[in-house]
Amino acid sequence: MSDIYIYSERLDIAAELIGFARQNHKEPYVVTFSAVAAEELANLGANKVFYLKGESPLVENYAKQISKFLKEQAASHFMVGATARGRDLAARVAGYMDCGMASDLSGLTYVDDELICERIIYGGAVRQKEAFKDFCVVTVPGGLFEPVQGDCEIFTIDLKADERVVLVERTEIPSRGNDLPTASKVVCVGLGLAEEEDLSLVNGLVDVLEGEIACTRGIAEERHWLPVERYIGISGAVIKPELYIALGVSGQIQHVYGIRESKIIVAIDKNDKAPIFRYADYGIVGDMYEIIPLLTDLLN
Repeated sequence: MSDIYIYSERLDIAAELIGFARQNHKEPYVVTFSAVAAEELANLGANKVFYLKGESPLVENYAKQISKFLKEQAASHFMVGATARGRDLAARVAGYMDCGMASDLSGLTYVDDELICERIIYGGAVRQKEAFKDFCVVTVPGGLFEPVQGDCEIFTIDLKADERVVLVERTEIPSRGNDLPTASKVVCVGLGLAEEEDLSLVNGLVDVLEGEIACTRGIAEERHWLPVERYIGISGAVIKPELYIALGVSGQIQHVYGIRESKIIVAIDKNDKAPIFRYADYGIVGDMYEIIPLLTDLLN
């Protein structure tokens, strides 16, 4: 079997997984529950796009039917974008398929037709590798592979949903800025920032660079100075910008996981022993409150 079936409501992750399949000489097939998404996915290099049409707006309500569909198609693997909804669907499908599953992978490759899955566990202390010979389900975050292009045909399949769970209400979570994984320049603040008001100083540098502001988990979840979609790390955003600037970021492995694909890493911190300097291409040991205005003026 060499057919990889792919699902992600985030189309950028779906595009990357199609690229992964192509680069490994596998046949990528994409499933979606949106007619609009199907039109976009049809231009991203898959062999076919299957529009799974049903009455329920809840993707996870189709897990049993998807499992049946994957068996009928003799799929070799089911690869799912590691989003909240994707993880839910993947776990249900793996349960119905009674197969192995690997979640939130940091690496994925084929060796002698075995799918080798790599994960970071225990807060970044251990790298775990798992090999799958038979059908399995994996969830994969964005930022790991290069997308490709190419047109394909769309096939519509009617599915009956599990109606035991219904959608009562939908409320949008407001977000700021663009999607971090697509940003070419990112300025990240850590707990070295003393006050929330000091974000204005950082935003001045972000504006000059025409980039995006990001943060460590502590800034988002402990201090609540920036929304959670702005934080970078194992359980946050994984980015690969042209330029990444760390301001007062200590550089623990959980954070470094999210920036390891950056082309140029610049670190600014008062502590010359901060772990972030081990990963930086350029490092400045000093007070960021003095350096940021100088850097902003220089780039303006």
